[in-house]
Amino acid sequence: MTDLLTTPRPADTPDAGQPKKTLLERYVALSAPIRWMTAAALGILLLSIVQEISGEGSSVLTEPGTSGAMLRFAVPILLAGLGGLFSERAGIVNIGLEGMMIMGTWFGAWGTVNFGSPWAGLICAAVGGALGGLLHAVATVSFGVDHIISGVAINILAPGLTRFLSDQVFSRWDGGSITQSPRAVGLPKIDVPLLAGRGGSTNWLGSIDDRNWFFVSDVAGFLEGAMQGLSLFTIIAFLLVPASGFVLWKTRIGLRIRICGERPEAGESLGVNIYLHKYIGVITSGAFAGLAGGFIAMELAGLYREGQTLGRGYIGLAALIFGNWRPGGVALGSLLFGYPFVLALRDSTGLGTRALLLVIAIALVGMLVYSLVKQNKTDSAIAGVLAAGVFVWWSLSSTAPNWLPNTMPYATVLLVLVFMSQRLRMPAADGQIYRKGG
Repeated sequence: MTDLLTTPRPADTPDAGQPKKTLLERYVALSAPIRWMTAAALGILLLSIVQEISGEGSSVLTEPGTSGAMLRFAVPILLAGLGGLFSERAGIVNIGLEGMMIMGTWFGAWGTVNFGSPWAGLICAAVGGALGGLLHAVATVSFGVDHIISGVAINILAPGLTRFLSDQVFSRWDGGSITQSPRAVGLPKIDVPLLAGRGGSTNWLGSIDDRNWFFVSDVAGFLEGAMQGLSLFTIIAFLLVPASGFVLWKTRIGLRIRICGERPEAGESLGVNIYLHKYIGVITSGAFAGLAGGFIAMELAGLYREGQTLGRGYIGLAALIFGNWRPGGVALGSLLFGYPFVLALRDSTGLGTRALLLVIAIALVGMLVYSLVKQNKTDSAIAGVLAAGVFVWWSLSSTAPNWLPNTMPYATVLLVLVFMSQRLRMPAADGQIYRKGG
C-alpha cells in the first residue's frame, strides 16, 4: 500500500505524454559554441565526402591554404555585415555600405602611408567610413530622405570623391597615381605555436594533415590554414562578433538602438532620444564598413586601388539577411560567401569549383529532407527540382563556369528567402521614415 502511494505512476512523471525531441530540436538546445563546432564539423565532413567522390583534383576544397584565404576574404564581408546590423537595428537601411567601404580603402591607405603604421591606417579607415555613415544619417534621419536613395547616392559619390582625392594626394607621392596609392605597410601576422608552426617549429595539425586520413586530416588541414599567417586584425574582426552581440543585447545603449528599429514611438514616449541613437547606429555602421575597406587595402591588396571593393558591401548586406540580423549568422554567412571566391582563385584546374556543384546538390537534398519532415510540399518540390538540376549539371560538366563563385552569395540568399522566409525577422521599423512626434 505504501509503494502505491509513494511511487509515481508513469503518467505522473514530468516527461510522460510529451513528444520526444527531434534531432534538430536537440541541436538547437545545445550551447552556442557546441552548435558552431558541430556545424563546422558537418560542413568539413560534407567537403570530405565530395572530395572522395570527385577525385584527387578536388583536394583544394580542404587544403590549408584554402581555409586561410577564406578567413581573409571573409573579414571584409563580416565587417560590412556587422555594419549593416547596427544600422538596420537602428531602423536605417544602409545600401551605402559599398560606398563607405570605398571611403575606407582610400583613407586606410592614406593613413598607413602617411603615418607609417597599419593601425593608424585602420583608424583612418574607420573615420573615413564613419564620415560616409554621418552623411547617410543626416540625409535619412534629419531630412527624412528615402534610405535607398541616400545609400545609392553615397555609392555613386564615393568613387568620384576618392578619385578626386587620389588626384590631389596620391598622384603627387612616389609610387602613387590617380587610381592607386603607394605601397602600404601590411598588417602584422602570427602563427599559432605548436599547432601550426612554420620554419621548423612544431606543427601538429600539419603532421595529421599529411597522413591523409579521411575527415580527420581534412579537419586538421582546415585548422592549420586558419592558424598560419593569421592577421592580428582578423582575430579582432571575429572578436567583434560576440562584442556586437553583447553591445546590442546586453547594454543600455544597445537596447535603445534596437528600440529605434522596432518601436521608435514607444522609445520616444519613454524619453529615448531616437534621433541620437539612430545617428549612433548609422555612424557605427559606416565605421565598420570603413574598417572593411581598410582591411582590403592593407591585407588583401597591399595598397589602395580604384574599384578594389568588388561589391563586397552588397555581399555584406546579403550576409546580414542570411544571418537573420544576428551577429553569429552574419559571421557564418561571411565564411560561406568568402569560400567560393577563394576556391575560384586557388582552383587552377576547375575541378574543385565543379565539386562545389555537388556540395550544392547535397545541401539541396538536405533541404528536401527538412521540408518533407516539416510536411511543406511546396518547398519539397522546389528543393527536389533544384537538387536534381544541379546534380545533372555536375554530372554532365567537366568544369564549372567562372561566374559560379561570384553568384553564389546572392543565390544562397534567394534560397534562404525561399525556404526560411518564416524564420527571418527584420526589425519591425527598418526602412521607415521616422519623424519626432509623428
